[in-house]
Amino acid sequence: MNENLRALLPQPSHATRFWWIRHARVPEVAHRMYGSLDVDCDTTDTDLFSGIAAKLPSDALWITSPLKRTQQTADALINAGATAASWARDADIVEQDFGDFNGMTHEELFAQRNDAYLGFWPLPPEQQAPNGESFSMLRARVDAFIQRMVAEHTGKDLVCVAHRGTILAALQIALDLPLRNSVSFDIGNVSLTRLTHHADVPTGGPQWRVVDVSWLP
Repeated sequence: MNENLRALLPQPSHATRFWWIRHARVPEVAHRMYGSLDVDCDTTDTDLFSGIAAKLPSDALWITSPLKRTQQTADALINAGATAASWARDADIVEQDFGDFNGMTHEELFAQRNDAYLGFWPLPPEQQAPNGESFSMLRARVDAFIQRMVAEHTGKDLVCVAHRGTILAALQIALDLPLRNSVSFDIGNVSLTRLTHHADVPTGGPQWRVVDVSWLP
């Protein structure tokens, strides 16, 4: 391709590359709603961590949520060979706060529900948990995070170690999905979801490129 044609394409210098990783499994409370609870995760699957670490960029800013399971997952990836140029924590990418439902067993929660999202997400996206959040509220703060990152780190790689809800929100934003479809993706633990924002796409074109969703080695 000649240089004149190449110049018409989205340029890497105007792209912000988000490498979203869901935290590792939490077997001790897997049967309960743990949402925004600060629980430990299992980082013993060395092959899994090595496979993901080998895929990650070497000079990225790493960002975790304030919950320790994301930090533990990030630490395990570094121990498996990944490298980070710098580190940060950001409360905007913490999991949805399920309020009074946190700590409840799945059976207890299901006994209270009679809606079309059973099996997809703990609540319909518009419904706010008692003393907690709705998915649409989570989506708003993830959107604020993404806008900040695009403004501050255009042209960079960002490894964001977060939660299923956070990654679902990022996918909803990138694909402009109806809220009813926002929780349709199966996001595996320690899986990689790659979304690239292109700031130089002309008005009317897609600004997001979806590279991987829930990739596992």
